[in-house]
Amino acid sequence: MTNPRKRGAIKILAILMAVSLSQIYVQMGMAQQLLSGRLTTTGGRSITVNGTSAASGASILTGATIETGDGVGATIDLGALGVVEVDPNSKIELTFADDGSVRVKMLQGCAKVKKSGAGVGEVYTAEGASEKTNDGRRSLGFCYLNGQLNPIQASAAAAGGGTSNAVWWAVGLSIAGAVGGLAWGLRGGNNSP
Repeated sequence: MTNPRKRGAIKILAILMAVSLSQIYVQMGMAQQLLSGRLTTTGGRSITVNGTSAASGASILTGATIETGDGVGATIDLGALGVVEVDPNSKIELTFADDGSVRVKMLQGCAKVKKSGAGVGEVYTAEGASEKTNDGRRSLGFCYLNGQLNPIQASAAAAGGGTSNAVWWAVGLSIAGAVGGLAWGLRGGNNSP
């Protein structure tokens, strides 16, 4: 016959082990969430991820091969790491890691990396061509043609990280309109000349 004290100690130990194991599973689940991206496609239409059909809302894991069809582009939101945009009729292999690195292997077509946070963004080919983000450049856009990376012609905002003239005009006009409206609304109630 077992001592009641020993049975109580065994029960407490079993409960502690169960709680500890459940915490390990929770932590593993959270790590998995951190290493996935969220897919959005043009018009919610399907693309191919690792040979399987996927549409907006799908999770993209590191190492995924993403292939878009005719007229369907894709955006993979990597949260704090940035965004990867894949043009129609393109194929890439996407890898990303906890250290903030985002790597896009170009297999066909065009793609853009808009890097944020720590780490380096890289676009590369099997032939060895490679371009990386650096202190002044946080956005990369390339097409894969004949084994080479060819830059996508982008606006000054995308290429240099600055703000385009159209945005500055819109901001300026908005401010001018707000100031004018405020001045008109606060004018005195005396209508005499």
